[in-house]
Amino acid sequence: MLEPIPSPPSYPFIGNLLDLQDEVPMRALERLADTYGPIFKLTIHGNETVFIANQELSEELCDETRFCKALSPALASLNKKGRPMSLFTSNHESDPDWGLAHRILMPAFGPLAVQEMFDEMHDIASQLVLKWARQGPEHRILVTDDFTRLTLDTIALSAMDFRFNSFYQDQLHPFVIAMNNTLGGAQGSSKLSIAGLYGAVTGQTAEFREKNSKIQQDITTQMVRDRHENPLDKKDLLNSMIFGKDPKTGEKMSEALISVNMVAFLIAGHETTSGLLSFVFLNLLKNPATYQAAQQEIDRVAGKSKICAGHLKDLKYIDAVLKETLRLFPTAPAFARRIRPESKEKEPTLGHGRYSIGRDQRVVNFTVKVHRDPKVYGEDVSEFKPERMLDGGFEALPKAAWKPFGTGLRACIGRAFAMQEALLVVALLLQNFNFRMDDPTYEVRIKQALTIKPKDFYMRATLRKDITPTSLQERLAGSFAPLKGHPSKCTASDIDDSNGQPRNPMTILYGSNTGTCESLARKLASDAPSHGFQVTVMEMDAATGNLPRGQPVTILTSSYEGEPPDNAAHFVKWLECSPKSEEFKGVKFAVFGCDWANTFQRIPTLVDDILEKGGGERLVTRGISDASKGDMFGDFDSWVDQSFWPSIMSHSTTASKVQPESTPTVEMEMSTQDRAASLRQDVRPAKVLSAYLLTAPGEPEKRHLEVLLPSDMAYETGNYLAVLPINPETNVERAMSRFSILWDAVINIKSGGSTTLPVNQPLLAVELLRGYVELGQPVTKKDIRQLTSLCTDPSTTAELTHLATDSTFATEIFSKRTSLLDLATRFPTLPLPFSTFLALLPPMRLRHYSISSSPLASPDRCTITYSVINEPSHSTSGQQFKGVASTYLSSLRVDDEIQVSIRSTSKSFHLPMDVERTPILMVCAGTGLAPFRGFVQERAAQLSVGRNLAPATLFIGCRSATRDRLYGAEIDAWVKAGVVDVRYAFNQTQEQQQNGKVHEPGKDNSSAATGCKYVQDRMARDKADIYDMWDRGAKIFVCGSRRLADGVGQTMKEMVVQRAWRDKGREANEEELRKWVEGVKGTRYVTDVFA
Repeated sequence: MLEPIPSPPSYPFIGNLLDLQDEVPMRALERLADTYGPIFKLTIHGNETVFIANQELSEELCDETRFCKALSPALASLNKKGRPMSLFTSNHESDPDWGLAHRILMPAFGPLAVQEMFDEMHDIASQLVLKWARQGPEHRILVTDDFTRLTLDTIALSAMDFRFNSFYQDQLHPFVIAMNNTLGGAQGSSKLSIAGLYGAVTGQTAEFREKNSKIQQDITTQMVRDRHENPLDKKDLLNSMIFGKDPKTGEKMSEALISVNMVAFLIAGHETTSGLLSFVFLNLLKNPATYQAAQQEIDRVAGKSKICAGHLKDLKYIDAVLKETLRLFPTAPAFARRIRPESKEKEPTLGHGRYSIGRDQRVVNFTVKVHRDPKVYGEDVSEFKPERMLDGGFEALPKAAWKPFGTGLRACIGRAFAMQEALLVVALLLQNFNFRMDDPTYEVRIKQALTIKPKDFYMRATLRKDITPTSLQERLAGSFAPLKGHPSKCTASDIDDSNGQPRNPMTILYGSNTGTCESLARKLASDAPSHGFQVTVMEMDAATGNLPRGQPVTILTSSYEGEPPDNAAHFVKWLECSPKSEEFKGVKFAVFGCDWANTFQRIPTLVDDILEKGGGERLVTRGISDASKGDMFGDFDSWVDQSFWPSIMSHSTTASKVQPESTPTVEMEMSTQDRAASLRQDVRPAKVLSAYLLTAPGEPEKRHLEVLLPSDMAYETGNYLAVLPINPETNVERAMSRFSILWDAVINIKSGGSTTLPVNQPLLAVELLRGYVELGQPVTKKDIRQLTSLCTDPSTTAELTHLATDSTFATEIFSKRTSLLDLATRFPTLPLPFSTFLALLPPMRLRHYSISSSPLASPDRCTITYSVINEPSHSTSGQQFKGVASTYLSSLRVDDEIQVSIRSTSKSFHLPMDVERTPILMVCAGTGLAPFRGFVQERAAQLSVGRNLAPATLFIGCRSATRDRLYGAEIDAWVKAGVVDVRYAFNQTQEQQQNGKVHEPGKDNSSAATGCKYVQDRMARDKADIYDMWDRGAKIFVCGSRRLADGVGQTMKEMVVQRAWRDKGREANEEELRKWVEGVKGTRYVTDVFA
């Protein structure tokens, strides 16, 4: 029996156009596939188009006996009336021009012909390599631009012996400009946007496209005439087009047919490959293990010799990298099919008879989603894993599960050319450079024309050890001899200190996502000159493959769920892949780790151990700070003063003797530049759409905030929203009053030192205090000693000295969260200069909040759910302690601007890919509900259009059934609709619960949560349901405090023990428990823990 094809509601004239309103149309289609499932249809401008999005339907659509290519509107717009159609834009294989060109040109793209183009490919690739080498490691490479130049020049030289010379001129060739204009016009003509529809109706784009098309036609026609007048004895594509004869008819291609195909090859031959290469390097840099494996393969296969064609067949891992990249990011993200005109099917169907389709209906194979079918590729389908393409894995894939080049007779004729070019370029670049992302937190943003590319993706290239731009040129020519003793980038220059003595070099490397370790690095750098050192401060990734020798190397890093920070991932993977013995001989190092207890010191310990085992010299015992205890700055100061500097000075023969502890300061001056740029934070402005209170009066305040994101900022359910806050106004006022600063005072920061404060431009003092420094950061012992050194009053000196003692500091400073501002106001006569006060403060940092919405509900807006910290201060009588970020967020009103960015959670903290077969169990308390509201909201969107979903159960811990049951009405509605099964636990007393009339939809309201004070109590009581869901393959998510995570984890272990009694008649032993935890952690049991 036929079933209707799912579809969103359509409207007169515009149809489903509003469902596609996105800066990236592909992104809108992905959301529709996530909502409606593997088949859906849309009506655009009166025409229905069906989209398929899984492998099973793709197999059917790729059946050449039933279906053939259907032109997309964008491709069709490239055809011109009265002119022949190219191989790419022809309507059907029966077109005589298509048959003629296809038969003549197929041999020109055969394996032997493509291999013979290797030298031309190497020529252009070498131009790119030399350009990046000469620009140096600090140059920001806009990846898509240079790869577009590369691939265009490659197809032109290899196929037509024509040089655009894109790397030798700032202005693009007129052909390239016209081609880019044509591509933009073609995309606009697709009518997938209001602008495109308007252009189609008014004809505004037609004249523009025609003008640019004529420029391309004139240039290619002249190229053909030049070849006729100056024949070249070369088996290239152009000669094949001019002189080749159809083996079937003996005909030659006309000049017009040659011209349109030259344009088509130049467009298709560069657009897709430049996108592929851009995504390859994005994927490699996002996945350090694959980066190292790819680089090690080229080192093993070619070493330091010139890469030749014979090497390519042995680059199996890099080939797998290309195939896996094309799976995740097929640069042509879809292709259209239709029933063959000659088909005799009276009532064509899809889905093996389930869905009826029209004879002339376009059916789009949405390759992006077909390539991510979890039934083919598994639950990790969204992860970049080249290994899945190795050892027969690629060959074992279903035929229609990997289709980046289209299918059948009309598949891309130049795919062998593209793969050889990409393989050579990746190998050549990895052989000679170490790469790192300019912004380690970059999340992929898509730019879509006829193809897709990563938008605004920048990286930096550093020549590998013992290579210079000069020696590189010799290597590319095949005569490379490595330099001996060539200094690395990290070697500091000899700069004299204030006493005329040469300063010793020191390198400080930091790995940091939130900015804490970077702050510590710059704090240490500001101390170094007084000890006789000239410091270079870098991200850890900047030293990958090139650790300095003969100088102290200090590494400050953290762990995030056991993984390295974004800007340290490549450095750590390089260490892990390095030979263990003598690799780091001559490296003198020190490591300090800031970490959370659940993954305590994994990355700092790993770095410390590998460097020592590799022959490095540890200068000082590794420093440790437990971030969950909140005194990272104090722990760091203690390690620096008591261990680091004494050890460093004892190992140095020329460093200055330890000077009396100097007081930090900055010379005053300031900046009109964006504060996010000064603070080195990648955030952009968003607009507040709604903000409201979720809890009853008298309850701890929890709030909801909704923001409108920038047009090209996309998120996934489960992501974080990173917020750059400002300080509470009360703290700003206290600081202004304490230092007697007028509200209109303008200051400047004049400092050549390491600072994140803006320098050398004016800024209002009040703005500096509001947004650039952390006024609420707890003071450290070292800060107190700095204050003591300024004292002139004996009683103040004695009191400050007492506060810095271990026992008093713990009770009076640390536990009361006393800040530098608190001490400055407590001792108003202390002669503390404002410049010193600023120098002691850390820079403002980002705060991460779990997003509590789903893009399926509204893709351009997201919400967060947060607790407001506002309680009596333990350090200053009569004052309130206010959380910096939560106070800022709670002050926002509709239409206010907020600085935000999207940050990824762990790869596992997302809804299962196979939503129909994988149950989910969610556990939270309080605002830990945030990501799960997004999960359930996404399920609600899917269920509302008829999707079949696996069961979902949500355990929620609250204080009260009536006063802080967050989103109560919304959750009740979802329970009623069957979206989720909710199990509450209320931690008030039994009497309070009964007085509050506990409400739990679908349950016995008088007893549903009775006796269950915490969620782990409720889980233990409902263990039979949990066992059942677990046996059906459920994935468990936990979000909340460390206390909650530990309690839930212990409950789960106890359930494993009880299960063992049921199944084996005995308790599970410790080894069995350990194996169970290791087996499910991060896969079927995933946590997101916050402070």
